[in-house]
Amino acid sequence: MQAITPSVAARTVYLNGEFLPSDQAAVSVDDRGFLFADGVYEVTRVLSGQFVERGRHRRRLERGLRALEIRLTTAELDRLDEVADRLIVENGLGVGEATVYLQVTRGAVSPRTHQFPAVETRPTVYLSAASLTSKDELREHGVSAITVPDMRWARCDLKTVNLLPNALARQKAAVAGAYEALFVRDGVLLEGSQTNLFAVIDGELRTAPATNYILPGVTREVVLEVARSAGMHVREFPVLADEVYRATEFFLTSTTNDVMPIVRIDDDPVSDGRPGPVSRQLHSAFMERLSWGAGE
Repeated sequence: MQAITPSVAARTVYLNGEFLPSDQAAVSVDDRGFLFADGVYEVTRVLSGQFVERGRHRRRLERGLRALEIRLTTAELDRLDEVADRLIVENGLGVGEATVYLQVTRGAVSPRTHQFPAVETRPTVYLSAASLTSKDELREHGVSAITVPDMRWARCDLKTVNLLPNALARQKAAVAGAYEALFVRDGVLLEGSQTNLFAVIDGELRTAPATNYILPGVTREVVLEVARSAGMHVREFPVLADEVYRATEFFLTSTTNDVMPIVRIDDDPVSDGRPGPVSRQLHSAFMERLSWGAGE
């Protein structure tokens, strides 16, 4: 049998205890992540080899695992930090910006059944690392967004791999030539398909409260802290769809977007159609905070 030679583009990834080329990594067709989207994930930013807000990402991962009743021990979770560090080194990502993707599913079991498998079933654990491209040019001019009805389930606070509604919304944005799709539920703008949402209304910085209908974004939390430290009037309060015209600024936050201003929603400009002073100030303060160190 002819040996399989890894392609030049193959990255080193981690799957169930092994480091191997990405083009040789495979999961079982019986894996519940494949069959049921039964799993959680995290994306953590890395700056010059240092992980950003690693503690917050770890706590959110643990919360998701508990909610789905997927069992990983503290020692196993600690081991994943070591795995992530090694992936950064082995993929030559110690300089510049990168991300580490981590996914844990309930594991492979046969036959296919809706109820959980036996407790001894081992979760499937996968990690990969990739370089992160700067979005400064987009940020300079701002991006556009569309609004879509929120058809997701009622546990959006869990970062699960069940992302089909998000993918469909993001595709609608792509077809419309927009950068992001904003979910609207019962007349309230909640968040984007891949981002959290902020607005400046009557001089007040607002974002939807951290309920089960939004993901508690790590960058969202940091931006709230930065804004309060800067003395801004901040309120975690719903942004109503009929308040869009009153907003002087909208912006998105996420691990890969930092603070991204929105200058147009559903073909209507936000204020004068240019990035506003609040988003610029918060992005500058956010990046300064990152420069202090990668965080916990």
